[in-house]
Amino acid sequence: MRQTATVTGRIRIHVYPNGDVEIEAPENKDADQIRTAAQRRARWIFQHRTAAIAARKMALPREYVSGETHFYLGRRHKLIVHESNAQPSEVKLLRGKLEVTLPVADRAAVRRRLGRWYEARANEYLRDKFSEIADRLSWIEARPPVKLMRMKTQWGSCSPGGMIYLNPALIRAPRHCIEYVILHELCHLVEHNHSKRFFDLLTKQMPGWEAAKRELDSIAELILVGNEQATEHTDC
Repeated sequence: MRQTATVTGRIRIHVYPNGDVEIEAPENKDADQIRTAAQRRARWIFQHRTAAIAARKMALPREYVSGETHFYLGRRHKLIVHESNAQPSEVKLLRGKLEVTLPVADRAAVRRRLGRWYEARANEYLRDKFSEIADRLSWIEARPPVKLMRMKTQWGSCSPGGMIYLNPALIRAPRHCIEYVILHELCHLVEHNHSKRFFDLLTKQMPGWEAAKRELDSIAELILVGNEQATEHTDC
């Protein structure tokens, strides 16, 4: 997950999952101003670069074989693969294990079958949680439309027209992190920016949301391992 810090005067510093650091600045900022901004955030850059490199080392590519672990709602579950012609193709979550049964259990087939299972769970759980949260918010009279959409750089987003998009990969995250993302997007229906009023509204609905965001940031590389890019939620 890319980490982003705004320093001053629209100068932004990004730390990418591979440890690269990028400074984004308007054309009217000279080299000295940019250098000063980077120095002010030197500690932040070091901490997030170190964390990104450490997380990348832990995020090994999935091979879809028995024994490796996969996340579901924030918990690790051991994958158990069964090859059987006597049973229908299925995925079962049972006592901390994800059991996948297939007639021909090659890695590509296991990946496809497990992917369909995740998609079905995401469609059910995320939509139900979205409805539950939306229905309790005072500023929502009619529940806004929601769509699950794979995104490379965001956990969620809110369009100017009020359509909410959620990344189905959220189904791998802890429940309170999912709630944070949904609340974040629903708050954008009132404040379509990241102003103080926006964060005041978010804090009123979910005190301590910062901890949920930090946790989600810290595990993004693990729950999205295998994706070409990690996910961020800083600019939704």
